[in-house]
Amino acid sequence: MPHPAIATEDRQEKGTEQRELTGSEILLRCLIREGVDTIFGYPGGAVLPIYDSLYHEEIRHVLARHEQGAIHMAEGYARVTGKPGVVIATSGPGATNLVTGIANAQMDSIPLVCITGNVPQNLIGTDAFQEADITGITMPITKHNYFVTDVRDLARVVREAFVIASTGRPGPVLIDIPKDVSNAKTSLEFPDKVFIRGYQPTTDPHPLQVQKLHAAISEAERPVILAGGGVVTSGADQELKAFAEQAQIPVATTLMGIGGFSGQHPLWMGMPGMHGTYAANHALLECDLLIGIGARFDDRVTMGRLDKFAKGAKIAHIDIDPAEIGKNVDAYIPIVGDVKKVLQAALDGLPRSRSADWLRRIEEWKRQYPVTFRPSEKTLKPQWVIRHLYETTGGDAIVTTDVGQHQMWVAQYFRFARPRSFITSGGLGTMGFGFPAALGAQIANPDRVVICVTGDGGFQMTAQELAIAALENIPVKVAVINNRCLGMVRQWQEVFYQERYSEVDLSGSPDFVKLAEAYGVKGLRARTEEEAKRAWQGALAHPGPVVVDFEIDPAENVYPMVAPGSGLDEMIMGDEEA
Repeated sequence: MPHPAIATEDRQEKGTEQRELTGSEILLRCLIREGVDTIFGYPGGAVLPIYDSLYHEEIRHVLARHEQGAIHMAEGYARVTGKPGVVIATSGPGATNLVTGIANAQMDSIPLVCITGNVPQNLIGTDAFQEADITGITMPITKHNYFVTDVRDLARVVREAFVIASTGRPGPVLIDIPKDVSNAKTSLEFPDKVFIRGYQPTTDPHPLQVQKLHAAISEAERPVILAGGGVVTSGADQELKAFAEQAQIPVATTLMGIGGFSGQHPLWMGMPGMHGTYAANHALLECDLLIGIGARFDDRVTMGRLDKFAKGAKIAHIDIDPAEIGKNVDAYIPIVGDVKKVLQAALDGLPRSRSADWLRRIEEWKRQYPVTFRPSEKTLKPQWVIRHLYETTGGDAIVTTDVGQHQMWVAQYFRFARPRSFITSGGLGTMGFGFPAALGAQIANPDRVVICVTGDGGFQMTAQELAIAALENIPVKVAVINNRCLGMVRQWQEVFYQERYSEVDLSGSPDFVKLAEAYGVKGLRARTEEEAKRAWQGALAHPGPVVVDFEIDPAENVYPMVAPGSGLDEMIMGDEEA
């Protein structure tokens, strides 16, 4: 239904086309006006009018091989650009195949505009062919959604959708368009303003709260910054760097915050939480001031043991979403606002903390307990592979991942120096995300090296998108960390279920080199470090897409590790890290 609702200036001047246009023509004119240059999608009966209109427009469309691939491509595009990714799917199964990607974007605060077709309105509620109540299905996992009943509302709805998706805390917005609305005609009037009642995101911080933060920093002897995805979203990496350096506060970055503070900076402690570094976890345990910046304090950081988490610390929480402040941890100093604007305000008169002894102690932890691994002359170590990818690209590549062990190894061993370079599924933990996200990221950044680090399990969920890589010569380099099993599940069964390995064996998986070649993509294999060096050098030198199958030991585990429900002081270091 049309959403009554923020007043914001339109990015373009008001304009009207006098001749009548169909709803599908209006939709595409509005997308072009919003600056959309690429659409990811898959056609079907309910969106045929849209695709017929698309035939006449100069806008790039990427035909995925599955709607899940399309929406993950749109996510990859959005995550590296900060602009809303756009995806189109037909009604029924086309729309429902978007659900995982929508939930993924909602959890990680990614701006998307998802356009679905539906059956004509006179058939709604009749269980018509390929009918699904997609607005009802996605209501819990979208920032907002629309069911358009009148073609005269369509231009306003599209304008509102882009505003909602990209302002405040970003997120996915869905527009469901019945086929009769796509075919209906009206004159096109672009809205010069959008008013969305009840939607007024707070972006500027309250000056008194900033003063309280200054006072807390000036008194702190063991301060810590926990930087989350909000730093990346707001483009506040330079402000965070200046803030940390001026106040002399060490920084831990959450999984979504990686790249928001350079992994090569001396104040960086690494990632905290379940597979976090010793220094980051123990700093959170012993700090007297914890400044959460665009972070959710989720269970992978706190481990759900709030009685042990930063228990001696005053907590300051900076976030644009007031619902996040106080949700998981009590905030002594709550600051609602856009992270970039809050840090800019805080830099004015920012005091230096009393952290000299604290920084020396953290440096000692980093020296004594680094994230490391034991080399092997017999097997190819996945940690070595990730470190090699980092060294050969100078840390400047865009890296996407699926979810599991390889994701954690990337977080541990690839020291990202730039924001929007680590593209991963954080909150939802979606297998199959990494490869299509890499395609979307590469389309948005044709001149940068884009690497998809994936597992043999996750890769098989969306490997059909190799067709797109080959057809459009998208030069993504795919590094399959192939342990022939569901690695993270196997690790949990080893550690917590007394080695009862239940349904984790992926024997029967395809030969990934032959699979790549079947799609017309170059495939390479490596079982040793020397083979890995040659294969990766060949992959980087090749102008098109490449799949490199790195075969590793199935018994390899990710350490350090903290068991769910345990405190951050109960780290399992493993034989190699102890």
